[in-house]
Amino acid sequence: MKSLLVLFSYHHNNTAKLANVFAEVLDAQIKTPQQINPEELQEYSLIGFGSGIYGAKHHKSLLDLTDNMFQVTNGKAFIFSTSALTGEDKKADDHSSLKEKLQSKGYIIVDDFQCKGFNTNSFMRFFGGMNKGRPNVEDLKNAEEFAQKLKERI
Repeated sequence: MKSLLVLFSYHHNNTAKLANVFAEVLDAQIKTPQQINPEELQEYSLIGFGSGIYGAKHHKSLLDLTDNMFQVTNGKAFIFSTSALTGEDKKADDHSSLKEKLQSKGYIIVDDFQCKGFNTNSFMRFFGGMNKGRPNVEDLKNAEEFAQKLKERI
C-alpha cells in the first residue's frame, strides 16, 4: 500500500505530531499542500489530509489543493486534525468542508481522526493558551491505534 500524508501544521506543530505517528505506521511520506502536484496523488492507494482547525475547518491550503485535484474513481482518503475543542459533533462539523470537497473528487473517506491541540490563538494567549501539552502521550497512542486499524482495513 502506497500512502501519503498531506499536512499543514503551523503554530505549535500539533498536527505534525499526529502525522509523524501515522507516517510510521503506514510507511507514508509527508508533504505540505505546496509540495503536491495534483497529478501525483493518483499514485497513492491511501492519502491522509490533515491540519489544525481554523474557523471550524481545515487550513485554506488544504481546501485550495482539493479544488485543483483531479477526479478519481474510488480513491481512498482519511482526514485528521487537531483542534482547541473536540467531540464527535465538533469533529463532524470541522471535517465537513474537506470531506465534501474530497468526495466531490471521487474519494471515499475511510475514516477520520481528531484530538485536542495546544491553542494560543485569539484571547487565549493571554491566559497561557488551551490544552497545554496536547496532543499528549495518550492522544499519540490513540493515533497509532487509529493508523493500525486503517492499515488492517485497507
